[in-house]
Amino acid sequence: MSALARMLRHREFSTAGSDAVASLEVERLRDEGTEVHVGHSASALREFVANNPGCALVVTDAIDLSKSPEVAEAKKRGLAIVRRSQALGWLLRPYKVIAVTGTHGKTTTTGLLGAGLIAAGLDPLVVVGAAILDWEGPIREGKGQYAVVEACEAYEAYADINPHIVLLTNLEPDHLDYHGTYENLRDSMVRFVSKIPPNGGLVYCADDRGASEIAELTDVKCLAYGLSEAWLQQTFNKFGFGINASESDAGKLLKLNLPGDHNRMNATGALAAASLLNDDNTVVDLDAVEMGIARFGGAERRLQVLLEGPITVIDDYAHHPSEIAASIQAVKQRYPDRRLVVVYQPHMYSRTLEHITEFPLVLNEADMVVLTDIYPAREAPIPGVSSARIAEGITKPMRYVPSRHLLPRQVKKLIQPGDVVVGMGAGTISEFAPDLIREIERDANPTKKVAVIYGGDSSEREVSILSGNAIARALNSAGYDAELIDVSECLLRKGNVIDFTGSIRPDVAFLAVHGTHAEDGAIQGFLELVHVPYTGSGILASAVAIDKNRTKQLLSSVGIRCPKGQWINTASESVSVPAPAIIKPNREGSTVGLTFAQSDDQIAEGVRMALQYPGGCLVEEWVVGMEISVPVLCGSALPPVEICPTTGGYDFANKYTPGATEEIVPARLPEHLIQEVQRVAVLAHETLGCEGATRTDMIVRGDEVFVLEVNTLPGMTSTSLLPNSARAAGISFEELCSRILEDALKRYAST
Repeated sequence: MSALARMLRHREFSTAGSDAVASLEVERLRDEGTEVHVGHSASALREFVANNPGCALVVTDAIDLSKSPEVAEAKKRGLAIVRRSQALGWLLRPYKVIAVTGTHGKTTTTGLLGAGLIAAGLDPLVVVGAAILDWEGPIREGKGQYAVVEACEAYEAYADINPHIVLLTNLEPDHLDYHGTYENLRDSMVRFVSKIPPNGGLVYCADDRGASEIAELTDVKCLAYGLSEAWLQQTFNKFGFGINASESDAGKLLKLNLPGDHNRMNATGALAAASLLNDDNTVVDLDAVEMGIARFGGAERRLQVLLEGPITVIDDYAHHPSEIAASIQAVKQRYPDRRLVVVYQPHMYSRTLEHITEFPLVLNEADMVVLTDIYPAREAPIPGVSSARIAEGITKPMRYVPSRHLLPRQVKKLIQPGDVVVGMGAGTISEFAPDLIREIERDANPTKKVAVIYGGDSSEREVSILSGNAIARALNSAGYDAELIDVSECLLRKGNVIDFTGSIRPDVAFLAVHGTHAEDGAIQGFLELVHVPYTGSGILASAVAIDKNRTKQLLSSVGIRCPKGQWINTASESVSVPAPAIIKPNREGSTVGLTFAQSDDQIAEGVRMALQYPGGCLVEEWVVGMEISVPVLCGSALPPVEICPTTGGYDFANKYTPGATEEIVPARLPEHLIQEVQRVAVLAHETLGCEGATRTDMIVRGDEVFVLEVNTLPGMTSTSLLPNSARAAGISFEELCSRILEDALKRYAST
């Protein structure tokens, strides 16, 4: 389609188009002057029609046209709707067309033949199904009489072309979602070849059974080529060189830029087709053709080397078992002593089903295989067809990564210096090789990129903003690249999480959020989904710890003493806990919605207020004693902090207002009690499965220790308890943040 757009524009037609996603090819077209809309809609077509009355809509066969808004709009307006192949056939009418067709090798062979004819001075038009590196695009305009065109058998697109010469590389069962059977495909090819005029001819690969069968079934003039023993000497004699020859063979050796026996075969076919032009009243300098073929730099995504070095990265279009086998052989020939890692994405459910037993056989020729899910193209899933079935037949070291978006980082963990990595397939796997290179380049930057997650949508949002700002300053001072990100803003306002994906993602997220959708595992779940490591506890531990009633049950089961109490879910429930009592929301921060009730009336009011928050509330006995908080940092207890509000209890205001509470570190407890509260804090931390830094709030009454709750994301403000305790232990705020961060990176690296 992009080649067609260029040809039309070069012939002074107004063009515009649309594609499902942005891509390098979309950017190229835009740079060249063609307007391309990303995303399909009727509005783009309406705008174009307004400026170009009488226009036509050209459509690809690769999408479901019944669901196309552009097609629906074109029908509504009575516009002509033209297949891509029909438009191409119309543009090719002034030329003698050399059509290159077959199951495999069409793109490269078209490019080789085009390069040879250009070198021989015939100045052809060349139309290819992929960008040619030497021409920086899929077409090369020429003023000569010949057009070298890739002609695809899918959907019988070649039926709209009138060929002068056909170069048939091979023919195997493929595109049977359209043709139904191989016999139908074969008969379609015979019909196409039969269009060749008497002064033209069919050039076919005699080493291929399918191509030979087509030659036998047609009456047109034929010219065979091949590299097998049966055809090797005839190839030498006919064309005067041996593309597959060793140094000892007679005839000169043509050294190609392209690796692999399959490309030597493609080059032989290209030279054979060029030689046939000498029978068309055209004098062709075959020596010049040979040199043009030898210098040809290849096509995009045809064993295209994107990175050469200690780790070599190659992008390849192979998606049929025969193509995969040929590509693996070619890479092994070029890099004989290096480990080959093939990262393969099957293309289409129907093709996968058809060749389900062949894929493992050819992929096993690699040293390691990484599989991802099937690219469906225009197909609906077929029950029982999955990449997992291919994985079952792989005997070499193998990894199955269902999401292709995770391939770059997962493969980066698997590879080692000396490896050759090939991203292979016809779908979105094209994004893998460039993304892997960006992953490799990330290692060149030693500075860790940190997303400090703050804000959120809980009642502790303002506190979280203070924590986030303090953490970001400390981390940047410590040499990290820290950036503040409010995930609630990203999701609810922008609807964009691009900062968390691909090679621009952070190395780690530092959680500076508090309360619901933060300490309850929600934000941890989001980060798990985008596969970004994060500080603090995981989903399960966070979800349990935020539930104060559930926490008390678990802690009690390991012998930790908790205040007696009652969980209340509705205001109609009777309260059995007498005054004085403490009432608090069950799933909020430690001081949010807290009530100190001296009477039964105050208990009722406290319950009413606490039930304004979701998750019910706890009514607990008011244990009178020393209130302390014991932080645990990466599995070890820090000094306990004694909490002494200047007036009233330790509520939200006293907790976060500077000067409202005196914090004494270490708490004024005898040594045996300090050791005991630290033991209890570590036990609570471990019982809930917590990670990173936590803070366990307690009441000490005599020698009795009561645990109130466990905070999995302690505050990091100027009045917060964890930083004050760490400071008393000789740990600066900057070092505290660094330890929490490095702990997360270490844990993630071990998974």
